[in-house]
Amino acid sequence: MILRQQKYKRMLVLPVILCLIGIVVITGCSGENSTVKAENGDVVKVHYTGTLEDGTVFDTSIERDPFEFTLGEGQVIPGFEQAVIGMKVGESKKVTIPAEEAYGPRYDELIMVMERERLPEGSDPMVGQQFQMMREDGEIIIVTVVGVSETMITIDANPPLAGEDLTFEIELVEIIQ
Repeated sequence: MILRQQKYKRMLVLPVILCLIGIVVITGCSGENSTVKAENGDVVKVHYTGTLEDGTVFDTSIERDPFEFTLGEGQVIPGFEQAVIGMKVGESKKVTIPAEEAYGPRYDELIMVMERERLPEGSDPMVGQQFQMMREDGEIIIVTVVGVSETMITIDANPPLAGEDLTFEIELVEIIQ
């Protein structure tokens, strides 16, 4: 009886092993290959949450569709792009990007005071309000109102996150190309 049980067990083991091999082969041949790493030229989709040093969340894609961009085309800040290069689909990481690799340093010379009369008639600027200005070279920039008085307005042409080290939790959702 013992011999029969051992023979029966061997007969069951082989199909189970073959079945497991089949599952591995089928899984390995499916659409998502976990060995493919994101590289320049790939269109990628990521979920991210960005925080400041004090833990304040300044942006996240979690309740939205994943953020899509092409690696190597300068569509995102350099440190973020470098963090995604080499990631695999499903991989997550947390990176801190120094200000120099994010939005750069803050420049005091980009804070300007101007007369209110230079604004379009009927404008009532408020602190925190953003609007577009055209530079002398024709480039349009976004400025933020940081001070208002009866006759003057103070604007800041620095990017809002300039001078900040940024921490991102990034998950690579998909590599399209």
